[in-house]
Amino acid sequence: MTVLGLHILDFTIIVVFVAIMLALGWRASRRTHSAEDFYMAGRRLGKFYQFFLNLGTSTNADQAIVVSREVYRQGIGGMWIQYLVLFLTPFYWFTTCFFRRVRLVTIGDFFSERFKSRFLGAAFAVFTLFMAFLGNGVGYMVAAKTMIALTPKPAASYTAAERASVGMFRELRALEAKRDGTGLGADEAVRLAELRERDKKGELRSVVSYTNPFVIYAIYTIIVGIYTILGGFFAAVLTDVIQGVLITTFSLLLIPIGLAKVGGFSGLHAAVPDFMFALFGSASVSEYAWYTILAMVLANLVSIIASAPGMQTAGSAKDEMTARFGMIGGMFFKRFIMLFWALTGLLAIALYSGKLHDPDMIWGTMTMDLLFPGAIGLMMAGVLAAKMSSLSGASISYSALFIRNLYQPFVKPKSDRHLIAVGRVAIAVTLVGGVGAALFVGNLLDLFKYFISLPAVFGAAIWLGFVWRRLTKTAVIAQVAVCFLVYAVIPNVFQTLNWARTNPAFLKETRAQVRWVETQAVHADLEAGRAEAIGQRIRRQVTAEPAAIFFEKTVRVDPENPGSAKVGTGRFHAEIWVLSWLGIDFAGWSKAQLSAARFFFDALFPFLFLFLLSLVTKPVAKPDLDRFFAKMHTPIQPTPEAEAKALADAYADPDKFRARKIWPRSNWEIMKPGWKDVLGFGGSWLLVGVILFLLWLMVHIQ
Repeated sequence: MTVLGLHILDFTIIVVFVAIMLALGWRASRRTHSAEDFYMAGRRLGKFYQFFLNLGTSTNADQAIVVSREVYRQGIGGMWIQYLVLFLTPFYWFTTCFFRRVRLVTIGDFFSERFKSRFLGAAFAVFTLFMAFLGNGVGYMVAAKTMIALTPKPAASYTAAERASVGMFRELRALEAKRDGTGLGADEAVRLAELRERDKKGELRSVVSYTNPFVIYAIYTIIVGIYTILGGFFAAVLTDVIQGVLITTFSLLLIPIGLAKVGGFSGLHAAVPDFMFALFGSASVSEYAWYTILAMVLANLVSIIASAPGMQTAGSAKDEMTARFGMIGGMFFKRFIMLFWALTGLLAIALYSGKLHDPDMIWGTMTMDLLFPGAIGLMMAGVLAAKMSSLSGASISYSALFIRNLYQPFVKPKSDRHLIAVGRVAIAVTLVGGVGAALFVGNLLDLFKYFISLPAVFGAAIWLGFVWRRLTKTAVIAQVAVCFLVYAVIPNVFQTLNWARTNPAFLKETRAQVRWVETQAVHADLEAGRAEAIGQRIRRQVTAEPAAIFFEKTVRVDPENPGSAKVGTGRFHAEIWVLSWLGIDFAGWSKAQLSAARFFFDALFPFLFLFLLSLVTKPVAKPDLDRFFAKMHTPIQPTPEAEAKALADAYADPDKFRARKIWPRSNWEIMKPGWKDVLGFGGSWLLVGVILFLLWLMVHIQ
C-alpha cells in the first residue's frame, strides 16, 4: 500500500516526525515570554543543549549532498569542498568566546556598537537577509532533489521530449566511455561535442520524476515555519535534539548496505580507480589540489565569523565555557559524520559511475536502490531534519537582525509582544524568499561557491574589529562596498549582460590537458581490454577538458553546430578579471589553479584594503573603544548581580586589561593566552589530527 507514491510505513514515519516537530514547537512557545526568550532562549542553555544546538545549526543535508556529489565527480579529494572546515574548527574556541563576552544579540549589533554606526549594522542585516534567501534555497533544493530520486517515472510514461533527453544522456555516457577506450571516429567526436554542449545547458537527464519541486518547497516552508514561529530559538534547540539523532542516522544508513553490495572495501577499490582515493588530488585529475584547499580554507576562515547564527548560538549559553564546549563538541561530531558522507560518494562511484545526469541526486538514488520500506522513511526524515535544524535556528537569527538592526533603530520603542509578532513575520519572509532562490538556482555547488566568498565581505572587518583598535568605520564602509561590488554585483550582473556573455575577452578558456596517470585496474578496465586482472598496474589517460576562465562555463549557442558562437554562463569570476589586469595569462592554468587564485583573492584582499585605509582615516573615539573592549575582556559571571558589578568595574578602569595584552602599548587587543586557551586550542588541533587519521584509514582499508 502506498500514499503519494510512498510505502505506508515510510509515509507514517514522515507524518510522526512532522507531528513531533510541531509538538515541540508548541511546547517551546509556552516558555517564550520575552524578546530575549524568543531570540536567545533566555541565555540559559547548558552543555547538553549547546552540543545539539551547534550540531544542528551547522549540519545541513545540502552539505552531505555536496560532499557526496563532489566525491562522485572528483574522487575523495572532492570532499574538501566542505571538509576544509575541519581546519577552521580550533578557531571556534576563540570566536565563541568573543561572541559570548560581547553580550549582544546579533552581529549587526556588533557593527553598531564597535563602530558606532547604525548604518553598518543595517548593512550587515540587509546583506545577511539576502544570503538567507540563498541558504534557505539550498535546503529546499536538497529536499526536492531527494524526493525526485525517490519518485522516478517509469520509462513507459515518458513524453517524447523526456525520452529523447534520457536517450541522449545514455548516448553521451557511451561515447565518453568509447573515447577513453578504443577511441572515436570523426562523426562520433562531433556528436560527443554536441551532446556535451547540451549537457552543459541542462538538456540531458538520466531520470524523470513525478515530483513537482515547488510542491515540496511549499510543504517544507509550512512545516518549518509553524514550529519556528511558535517557539522561537528554544523551539530550534528542542527540535535539534531529535534532529541530531536523525542526522546521525541518515549519515550512516547507506554505508553498510552499500558496502555489502559492492563487496566490502576490497570490492570498492576494485571498482574505483585508486587515484580517486588520493586525499589531495593533483591539478591534472582534480579540481581540489592542495593549494586550492589551502586557498579555500583561508577564504572560509575569513567568512565563518560572519555567520549570523554564531552570535546567538554562543549568546544563548549560560556562560562562555558552556558555549565553547558546546561549539567544539558539536562541530567535531559533525566532522566525524562527514567521513560517512565522503564514503557514500565513493560508493556512488562504484555503483553509478557515469549513470547520473545530476550528481545532486546521489543520495536519493542510493536510498531508492539500497534501502527498504521503513528505512526509506527514516532516511527521508533524516534529510528533512538535517536542514530543518539549521533552517529554524538561522531563521531566528535573520529575524533578530531585521528587528534589532532594521526595525527598532528607526521606529518608536515597542513592547516585546509587538517585536516578537513582527519577528515572526520576518521568519516567514525569509523562508518564502528561499523558495525564490531554489527556483532561480539549479545547482547546489554554484550556491556553495557563493557561500565561501560572499561572507568575506564582512568577515575581515569582524576579525579585525575584535583585535585591532585602529580599524575605522570609514575603512569598513569602503571595504564592504568594494568587496560587495567584486564578490556579488559584478559576478551576477555580468552573467545577465549580452555584452559580457559574448565578449571574446571573457570567453577565453584554458588549454586542454591530457595526462597519463599510473593506477590499479578496476572492473571497467577489464571490460575495455585495458588490463588482464583487477589490481594490475596500468597507465590511464586522463583528459582535463578546456575550462572557462572568467565564466563558470562557456557553451555554444547551437550545440549541433561545432562552429557556433559561444556565450558565457554561470557566475562571472570578477576576482580573476581583476587579477588579469596585472597581465597574468591564465590560459595554461588548470581549473584547480583558477579556483585557488579566486579564493586567495577573496581571503586576502579585504584585509589589505582595511589596513591601508584605516591608517589614513579617523578611528572610533577612545571612550567608545575602551567601553567595548572592557566588556569583551570581562568573563561572564554566574549571577546577574555579579555580572553587573564586573562590568561596572571594567567600565570604570578599562586600562586594567592592558597588562594582559601581548603588546600592551599597541592598538592590538590580543591577550596573553591562559591555560584554558592553550588547552582548548591545542586540544582542538589534536582532534583535527585524529579526524585526519580516521579519514586516511577509511581510504586505505582494503
